[in-house]
Amino acid sequence: MAKPKSGAKKATPAGKTGAKPAAKKDKSARLDLIKNASKRVATSTTKVVKAVAETVTKGAKSAAKKAAAEVAPEKGKATEKVDKAEKTEKVAATKKSAAKPAPAAKSATAKAPAAPAAKAPAGKAAAGKAGAKASAPAVPAVEKPRPRATKLPPPGEPLTKREMEQLLTAGEGRGVTGEGSLKGRLVVLNEMPNLVVVGRDKRELTFLLQGPDQEVLPAYVNHKVSVSGLIRKTTNHGGVVDVRKYSAKKPEAEVVEAPPADTEPRLRYLSPGEVSMVTAAGMGAGIKGFAAVRGNLEMTGEEFVLVVSNGGTRQQVSFLIEGKAAVKGLRKFVGHTLQVMGVVDKTSGWGGRIGAENVEPRPSEARAVSRDEMELVHIEGEVPTSVDVKLNHGLTVRLPEQPGFTWAIEPTAAKRVGLREANFEPGPNGGPATREFFFTPRNPGTSEVEFFLAKALAPGLVDRSFKINVTVKP
Repeated sequence: MAKPKSGAKKATPAGKTGAKPAAKKDKSARLDLIKNASKRVATSTTKVVKAVAETVTKGAKSAAKKAAAEVAPEKGKATEKVDKAEKTEKVAATKKSAAKPAPAAKSATAKAPAAPAAKAPAGKAAAGKAGAKASAPAVPAVEKPRPRATKLPPPGEPLTKREMEQLLTAGEGRGVTGEGSLKGRLVVLNEMPNLVVVGRDKRELTFLLQGPDQEVLPAYVNHKVSVSGLIRKTTNHGGVVDVRKYSAKKPEAEVVEAPPADTEPRLRYLSPGEVSMVTAAGMGAGIKGFAAVRGNLEMTGEEFVLVVSNGGTRQQVSFLIEGKAAVKGLRKFVGHTLQVMGVVDKTSGWGGRIGAENVEPRPSEARAVSRDEMELVHIEGEVPTSVDVKLNHGLTVRLPEQPGFTWAIEPTAAKRVGLREANFEPGPNGGPATREFFFTPRNPGTSEVEFFLAKALAPGLVDRSFKINVTVKP
């Protein structure tokens, strides 16, 4: 057998000659599959991005949901295609171990862009949902329309004088209806105009104003408004007015005038409690009013004095009698009990003045003690001395009085020694008056009694005093 020449090529086996073309075909098919998958993923992503952009501009939530639904199938298709490419790559690798690993590297690089490209549409879809929610405008709450009376009823019968009185009286006139006019102050209650009218007894009545002018009337809040129309008193303290005409006057600034200092308060009748305070010692100073008081009539100089309580003690309450009833004819009642009616003014806790309008004699309330069967010890004038008195018998002390002053003793001494009477006796023929103190001692022992010459209406102001010692023997 002849040897081939050195320059001739060796004959290759049939199996080896078809190896390289088969590897090239597999490689080209694999690359074409990867390219086609990447193209489809790119086109699907562009579609998704456009859909998301349209949903953001339109603000529709449904478009965003559809876009998210489209992303999921495309992503699945892309991953399936990549898996198929990997499987074909493994088959080719088994057929030809000598093939280079470049396709595997390229497939890895193809997988890497595919995953972010698939994830990006999902993130954009979520952003589109948030943008759609933010761009959706907040719908304001719709206010319910309030009922307004725009039509006026037909004219009714005019209100009579009696019906108008019932209409303006609080607590009466419910159901009164008729044509008339009202004046008052306009206020807004529950966004509706109301007219506050001062009734006959100074209590306020509230009327709701209706009619075509109902929208305009609230502009005249706190104005003096006069309305005329159909008036209906629906309750005892208010009603409804269908306004046909109205007029408003701007409120004027009220000037508060200070009452003059010389103005006397209005006189009134004193209550029984106030009368008892007037006659009590040390109470009721400043009380002034019309009353009737009872007491014993005395004189200090030329003035008449009514002693109403605690006579002869330093808690004596007395009033100077003034006015038309203080005439000389009262001299015959000195030492008697009188009831004086007039204006009582108690200036201090110990008395004041009475503007007498009527004077009436009354029987004495205190029962006089009989002196017929008593042994009396008598002291005349301001003589400091000591006396002995029998138990349950009498002691009299007679002292001259001075105009504007009166003799008195301490209330405790009066109770201890048993003061029964402190009688004022006018002097004969206009002479000086005297005061007689009559005691009936009830307890044995020795007591000191001090006599004070004090102001008639101020027992605390003492001019002079003297003392006597009284020994009570059984």
